[in-house]
Amino acid sequence: MKNRFKYFILTATALPLALSAQAQYRNDTIPKESPKDTSLVTLTLNDALQIALSENVAVKVADKEIQRTEYAKKGTYASLFPQINASGAYQRTIKKQMMYMDTDSGSDEEGGGMGMLSSLAPYFVRINELSEKAGLGPVQMDSGGGSSNSGGFAVGRWNTYNYGVSASMPIVNAQLWESLKISGQSVDLAVEKARSSRLDMVTQVKQAYYAVLLAKEAFNVYKDVYENAVDNFGQTEKRYNAQKASELEYTRAKSTVAAAIPNVYNAESSVILALWQLKAVMGIDLDRNIDVSGSLEDFSQEMFRDINEHSDPSLEYNTTMRQLAIQAEQLASTVRMQKAAYLPTLAANFSYSMIAMTNDFKFSEYQWSPYSYVGVSLSIPIFSGGKRHYDVRQTKVQATQLDLQRIETERQLKIAIRQYLNTMETNMNSFNSATEAVALAQKAYDIAAKSYKVGKSTITELNDAQLTLTQASLAQSQAVYNFVVAKSNLEKTLGYDFIDEKGDVDLENM
Repeated sequence: MKNRFKYFILTATALPLALSAQAQYRNDTIPKESPKDTSLVTLTLNDALQIALSENVAVKVADKEIQRTEYAKKGTYASLFPQINASGAYQRTIKKQMMYMDTDSGSDEEGGGMGMLSSLAPYFVRINELSEKAGLGPVQMDSGGGSSNSGGFAVGRWNTYNYGVSASMPIVNAQLWESLKISGQSVDLAVEKARSSRLDMVTQVKQAYYAVLLAKEAFNVYKDVYENAVDNFGQTEKRYNAQKASELEYTRAKSTVAAAIPNVYNAESSVILALWQLKAVMGIDLDRNIDVSGSLEDFSQEMFRDINEHSDPSLEYNTTMRQLAIQAEQLASTVRMQKAAYLPTLAANFSYSMIAMTNDFKFSEYQWSPYSYVGVSLSIPIFSGGKRHYDVRQTKVQATQLDLQRIETERQLKIAIRQYLNTMETNMNSFNSATEAVALAQKAYDIAAKSYKVGKSTITELNDAQLTLTQASLAQSQAVYNFVVAKSNLEKTLGYDFIDEKGDVDLENM
């Protein structure tokens, strides 16, 4: 190896790049777990999906939305049960109510109002006794201050206490029953949205995983190109030192090595970026040290399955269409609920209370008076200024808009299905062609390498053979990647869910 790089020691430009690249890219793209790096975790596609199910933020938010709508549904059902309330109050009288008696103010014989009150004085004594027993407080007489009215007397006490319990329960309420249906439909919609988030997550994780494999495939291709360039340069250097190769040949071999180095660096950077993207969609820390197992070749067998098995355009399980269907049901229920606003409502009512009125705060001497009732209340809507009518009309317009949206969405989804199927078929054919091209290009390169080794071909011919092999290898990997990405998009569109209720992933049907 030192002899191979003698010339690079004399050149300040290519030597550092060549030596560092050869040492750095001698092994695989991502180093396997070693004693120095015990934190590295190698993930399968199933592992990545399982982690995303528990860590992906979008999935968590969707699951919480299901919980929220379920609580809302239970809250609506709670309206069917009796609503029981306890109450208590205290009132302090600022000025007592006065009660007056009409008298003939023009009578001078009895002294006007005062004469009347004087004549009634014995009766007020008896009234005070009865008032005290009834807890109403003493009766206060007033002359009326010389007004045209006769004198009066104050009634009531300064302190009033009351406490009690009341209950009500709907008996007939059509709006309430329709709101229950809407609450249930809201739960169904939240579940479908959660399923949509999960499908999005599965698609994103799969595509990010495939992108890592593609980047690693490209890295391996460019690493092989670099290593071949280094080997070829070593041969050229020996021939040049033996004066069997021209300076132009030598320079071209050297430039081939230098040109291969940036491609390796760029390929490695692509691997790192792809891993970052995978970690982001999984919902884990970007500093986590992970790698992926397998290769794109492991997924190439999917190309040989019948692609027509995915061509069902019914969209029965498409999450967007199912959400639109649930929303249509909600609007229909909303119309019925709004029309129910025209109907009477009937409710049962019950109340029990205790009241006490005093002039002091001697609680032990309070006399409490009970009061209770039970009954029904009927409410009949008569006129609302047309609000109920326009509410119904507005909801019907929304339903029409939703129906038009459903038709257009279905049309766009069917177009997307055809595009995905066409992409899958195209890349399946491309893969077959690229596979044949790789075999031929590898054979041509081997022939060119042997010829160059014995001096029967030039470095230019060898580089051309290498370029053809590189392009064919990259095209093969790209065809597999394009196929599996289109397949994942198709499965998402058709609503294929590969995660069961236990959270396990069925990779056999993916």
